[in-house]
Amino acid sequence: METNKMETRDIFPLLMSMSLPMVLSMLVQSLYNIIDSIYVSYLGTGALTAVSLAFPLQNIVLSVAVGIGVGIASVLSISLGKKDQKRANEAATMGMALTLIHCVLFVILGLVITEPFIGLFTKEPEVMKQACDYTYIVLCFSFGSLLQIAMEKIYQGIGAMKTTMILLGAGAMINIILDPILIFGLLGFPEMGVKGAAVATVIGQISAFLLYIVVYLRKNPGVTIHPKYLHLDWQLIRQIYSVGIPSSLMMTMPSVLVGGLNGILAAFSDTYVAVLGIYFKLQTFIYMPANGIVQGMRPIIGYNYGAGSKKRVRDTIRYSLISAAVLMLVGTVVSLAIPDIILSMFQADAELMRAGTEALRLISLGFLVSSAGVIFSGVFEALGRGGDSLIISLLRQLVIILPLGYLLSRTMGAAGIWISFPVAELVSAVIACLLLKRMEGGIYFPFDKKEIINRK
Repeated sequence: METNKMETRDIFPLLMSMSLPMVLSMLVQSLYNIIDSIYVSYLGTGALTAVSLAFPLQNIVLSVAVGIGVGIASVLSISLGKKDQKRANEAATMGMALTLIHCVLFVILGLVITEPFIGLFTKEPEVMKQACDYTYIVLCFSFGSLLQIAMEKIYQGIGAMKTTMILLGAGAMINIILDPILIFGLLGFPEMGVKGAAVATVIGQISAFLLYIVVYLRKNPGVTIHPKYLHLDWQLIRQIYSVGIPSSLMMTMPSVLVGGLNGILAAFSDTYVAVLGIYFKLQTFIYMPANGIVQGMRPIIGYNYGAGSKKRVRDTIRYSLISAAVLMLVGTVVSLAIPDIILSMFQADAELMRAGTEALRLISLGFLVSSAGVIFSGVFEALGRGGDSLIISLLRQLVIILPLGYLLSRTMGAAGIWISFPVAELVSAVIACLLLKRMEGGIYFPFDKKEIINRK
């Protein structure tokens, strides 16, 4: 395990070495999400709508998995910064135990609420059937996603980003290869349609977890997962959940948001529901690379925060913010310039093309300013301040968009909903800056005036 690089290596090269593997992994994962939707779009708008309706419940699984993982990684990196190896081992072991409990809960959840939940948003029998088929599979076999992400965050917490990149990419590639085979019945396999997309997804997730187990058994990464480190430690559980629960809530917000917006958009047309589903697939291609920066940033901040290196924490935040802003600027330019080309990949008819072009151009106006919300939210998670991170995400993804979108849609139609996205990003960016300035006298704020003056 290389932990001293967190203390000694120049920040920008260190951040790039930690982030670029994650950015590449996120791009592969984003590519999978888009390719998956492209394949499903060949089954018709009804199938695309069905997968869009399944997104909220599917995202809840991902949210809980990532939330617990972020909590584990936060405790892990801070403990390593304090040179407390035993605590790091306990955090990793407890995290895996909590994840196993969540696996059981999601099987029960999938069996109980899938049909009534999907029924809230559609009365079309075929769409209902396809959405339920897809959701049952991804929830009842969600253990692959939960366990894979727990291992992923443990490896990220110790700075093993290249391992994470390779294994995450391998799982996504398995998924991409299996998608057309199972959806369309190639190579002698039965044609499964939407079910095939779900089966390909869970096989990819389970495969990635098994690869993590193989890698872990071949070489200990620097933390040990073993029953001897497992005991009922309520303080440790609170530490994990104090970051994990806010992080999970942040990631479930898109589920609540999509559910709420689907209800509003369905009153106009099912086409707008499909547009929203397409956007949330596309936005992963924009935001996941920025999230790769966040994932590379977190262990550096956590380690140096634990070691008391305040300047290195601040410098990491600065470089992360600038890097994310560059990525988001590229996303803005592409969305404004060629939305028609992007939408054509989804077999968009004239109505879907018109509605989707308007949506992409309006929503993308908030991409650049969202850099502050994305980065500062990750900063607070790394520092163990899950509550502040939750505030930022509530503003970005729920508190403003739903009520404002509903009100504006009464007079502006669907365009009012799209406009609410950049408004929410602007407000949350301002609040995020204020929260970071308030913490410990603003010592971690990335653009301190005195420091800038001194550098000049």
